Amino acid sequence: MSMDEIITDGIAVSDAKQPSHQYSERARKNLWLQMSRMGSYDESHEIPIMVKGEGTYVYDANGTKYFDGLSGLFNNMLGHGRKDIAAAAAKQMEEMAFFPLWTYANPTGIALAEKIASLAPGDLNKVFFTTGGAEANESAWKLARQYHRLKGRTDRYKVISREIAYHGTTLGALTITSIPMYREPFAPLVPGAVKIPSVNFYRAAEHADDLVAFGQWNVELLEEAILREGPETIAAFFVEPVQNSGGCFTPPPGYLAAVKEVCAKYDILMVADEVICGFGRLGEWFSGHKYEFVPDIITCAKGITSGYAPLGAMIVSDRVADYFMHDNTAFMHGYTWAGHPVSTAVALKSIEIIENEKVLENVRGNQDYFQAQLEGLKDLPIVGDVRGTGYFWGVELVKDQTTKETWSGDEAERLLRGFISPEMFRRGLICRSDDRGDPVVQLAPPLISTREDIDWMVGTLREVFTEAVKHHI
Repeated sequence: MSMDEIITDGIAVSDAKQPSHQYSERARKNLWLQMSRMGSYDESHEIPIMVKGEGTYVYDANGTKYFDGLSGLFNNMLGHGRKDIAAAAAKQMEEMAFFPLWTYANPTGIALAEKIASLAPGDLNKVFFTTGGAEANESAWKLARQYHRLKGRTDRYKVISREIAYHGTTLGALTITSIPMYREPFAPLVPGAVKIPSVNFYRAAEHADDLVAFGQWNVELLEEAILREGPETIAAFFVEPVQNSGGCFTPPPGYLAAVKEVCAKYDILMVADEVICGFGRLGEWFSGHKYEFVPDIITCAKGITSGYAPLGAMIVSDRVADYFMHDNTAFMHGYTWAGHPVSTAVALKSIEIIENEKVLENVRGNQDYFQAQLEGLKDLPIVGDVRGTGYFWGVELVKDQTTKETWSGDEAERLLRGFISPEMFRRGLICRSDDRGDPVVQLAPPLISTREDIDWMVGTLREVFTEAVKHHI
């Protein structure tokens, strides 16, 4: 692709870097970036300006090419620039751009709800649309609270979630989220948050030599928390099947099915937050197919449209939804843009492509290879643990492999933000250097990525980690 093919806002991109500088100045003046330290961008640190995507790559305003190793933000399943998805959006815009799902329905919304119900495990057949993942989790907690009220249980308002977990930043979802740096600026939050440990086997406090026993111990911790708080006060338990924050914590064998049994025992709704995990990230449509469990509610977003339009959903079991389907009962909750017809048309096309092009088979066929290549990095002294599944992997960095000693806050800042993250970017790899728990580098590429892509990503990690060991620690 030649530089004159990248045209943005009337400015042709060239090697002179003038467009990037112009955009960065304009961005500093008026654009408030999400989750960003705006003070870190000055004349010597320009804001990266991404102007074009093509397949598994994106290009900045200077024409520099980057491999999209995080799928945007875990959502670009099919790569960039799909004309067939763009055509589906354009067709829907021409037919009907928008009409709300408030007392009305539309064909693409109906068709997508049908399709999602056919893909979801068990009896999860009712689909409530949102515009994103935080809204889906907010909706699920509210639904759980009203569900219990409809059963005459007015004291069930609390929500249990796991430590380090991220479930969104709206005020309700933020209460479910367990990361202090996100919560503390907005305290006090909604009352009722209860936290239990995550399933971090690498740093297991108990049963560190037995993964199955470790999983059962974590299930027991959930039940202990329920009994301590009082089952009559708990509305729901939220769990990412593979937890993102902290670095891709996979569930021990049988853990999720056992969690569902405990929740069912006390009539607590189990909510599987599949905002990241759903729609192929783990090699299956939903985690229930991979880990053999059926939650009461699934929340999803991101990959539902492969990142081509904003959309989220709450998928509810018939058993729970039935309480809302009679007489004058209503779930008095909604969002103007929820289930936008263009977004639902895009989602239908995305799912069709995933099926027709056997994208899930690609993930399943490469996940063991992906793991093996990452495991090979353990010959480097700062690589402590490799964990994940599908196209969702984390590499935890340590000061000492034998003792598992981690990096302190300032040390992690210097290592991740000071060197590893900018050096990855300089070498053309977009990934995540995450310090919300112990230091982790995450890879979650588009689901169409090949073994050659995996080799290049892992090779880049090796180069950067090797450089870090020699000169930066």
